[in-house]
Amino acid sequence: MDQLPEQTNQHIRNEPSAPLGPNVVLLGPKQWSYVQRQYNLTFREREIAELICNGLLNGSIANHLRIRPGTVKTHTRNIYRKVRVKSKIAMLLRFVADTREISTQ
Repeated sequence: MDQLPEQTNQHIRNEPSAPLGPNVVLLGPKQWSYVQRQYNLTFREREIAELICNGLLNGSIANHLRIRPGTVKTHTRNIYRKVRVKSKIAMLLRFVADTREISTQ
Protein backbone atom coordinates (compact mmCIF):
# COMPACT_ATOMS: atom_id res chain seq x y z
CA MET A 1 0.00 0.00 0.00
CA ASP A 2 1.34 3.44 -0.90
CA GLN A 3 1.78 5.92 1.88
CA LEU A 4 1.47 9.66 1.67
CA PRO A 5 4.68 11.63 2.04
CA GLU A 6 5.48 12.47 5.67
CA GLN A 7 4.90 16.17 5.06
CA THR A 8 1.33 15.51 3.86
CA ASN A 9 0.62 13.14 6.76
CA GLN A 10 1.77 15.79 9.22
CA HIS A 11 -0.53 18.34 7.59
CA ILE A 12 -3.52 16.00 7.84
CA ARG A 13 -2.88 15.16 11.51
CA ASN A 14 -2.83 18.85 12.48
CA GLU A 15 -6.10 19.73 10.78
CA PRO A 16 -9.24 19.83 12.90
CA SER A 17 -11.52 16.87 12.31
CA ALA A 18 -14.11 17.57 9.64
CA PRO A 19 -17.27 15.62 8.87
CA LEU A 20 -16.85 12.86 6.34
CA GLY A 21 -18.97 13.51 3.29
CA PRO A 22 -21.02 16.51 2.19
CA ASN A 23 -22.75 18.79 4.66
CA VAL A 24 -26.38 18.31 3.64
CA VAL A 25 -29.24 20.10 5.36
CA LEU A 26 -32.46 18.09 5.07
CA LEU A 27 -34.55 20.32 7.33
CA GLY A 28 -34.17 24.06 7.75
CA PRO A 29 -35.38 26.32 10.58
CA LYS A 30 -38.87 26.63 9.06
CA GLN A 31 -39.24 22.84 8.85
CA TRP A 32 -37.93 22.31 12.40
CA SER A 33 -40.39 24.87 13.72
CA TYR A 34 -43.19 22.98 11.97
CA VAL A 35 -42.00 19.63 13.39
CA GLN A 36 -41.81 21.10 16.90
CA ARG A 37 -45.40 22.37 16.69
CA GLN A 38 -46.73 19.27 14.92
CA TYR A 39 -45.42 16.85 17.54
CA ASN A 40 -45.54 19.17 20.56
CA LEU A 41 -41.79 18.81 21.20
CA THR A 42 -40.13 20.77 23.96
CA PHE A 43 -37.22 23.04 23.08
CA ARG A 44 -34.72 20.43 24.35
CA GLU A 45 -36.46 17.60 22.48
CA ARG A 46 -36.31 19.60 19.28
CA GLU A 47 -32.65 20.39 19.91
CA ILE A 48 -31.84 16.71 20.43
CA ALA A 49 -33.94 15.65 17.42
CA GLU A 50 -31.99 18.09 15.23
CA LEU A 51 -28.66 16.73 16.43
CA ILE A 52 -29.82 13.14 15.90
CA CYS A 53 -30.96 14.00 12.37
CA ASN A 54 -27.56 15.57 11.73
CA GLY A 55 -25.98 12.21 12.50
CA LEU A 56 -24.65 12.71 16.02
CA LEU A 57 -24.59 9.79 18.43
CA ASN A 58 -25.94 10.01 21.98
CA GLY A 59 -22.50 10.48 23.53
CA SER A 60 -21.65 13.32 21.15
CA ILE A 61 -25.02 14.96 21.76
CA ALA A 62 -24.45 14.72 25.52
CA ASN A 63 -21.01 16.32 25.20
CA HIS A 64 -22.33 19.04 22.88
CA LEU A 65 -25.22 19.93 25.21
CA ARG A 66 -23.27 19.25 28.42
CA ILE A 67 -25.80 16.74 29.71
CA ARG A 68 -25.55 13.06 30.60
CA PRO A 69 -25.94 10.37 27.89
CA GLY A 70 -28.83 8.90 29.92
CA THR A 71 -30.63 12.23 29.66
CA VAL A 72 -30.20 12.15 25.87
CA LYS A 73 -31.60 8.62 25.86
CA THR A 74 -34.63 9.72 27.90
CA HIS A 75 -35.34 12.67 25.60
CA THR A 76 -34.92 10.42 22.56
CA ARG A 77 -37.40 7.91 23.98
CA ASN A 78 -39.90 10.76 24.59
CA ILE A 79 -39.42 12.01 21.03
CA TYR A 80 -40.04 8.50 19.65
CA ARG A 81 -43.23 8.26 21.69
CA LYS A 82 -44.52 11.63 20.47
CA VAL A 83 -43.59 10.98 16.83
CA ARG A 84 -44.69 7.31 17.01
CA VAL A 85 -41.47 5.83 15.63
CA LYS A 86 -39.00 3.23 16.90
CA SER A 87 -35.68 4.36 15.43
CA LYS A 88 -33.61 7.40 14.55
CA ILE A 89 -33.86 6.80 10.81
CA ALA A 90 -37.65 6.37 11.04
CA MET A 91 -37.80 9.67 12.90
CA LEU A 92 -35.75 11.45 10.23
CA LEU A 93 -37.84 9.97 7.42
CA ARG A 94 -41.07 11.00 9.17
CA PHE A 95 -39.83 14.57 9.62
CA VAL A 96 -38.69 14.84 5.99
CA ALA A 97 -42.00 13.42 4.71
CA ASP A 98 -44.06 15.67 6.99
CA THR A 99 -42.22 18.81 5.94
CA ARG A 100 -42.07 18.06 2.21
CA GLU A 101 -45.15 20.22 1.51
CA ILE A 102 -43.90 23.31 3.34
CA SER A 103 -40.47 22.91 1.71
CA THR A 104 -41.94 23.49 -1.74
CA GLN A 105 -43.86 26.62 -0.75
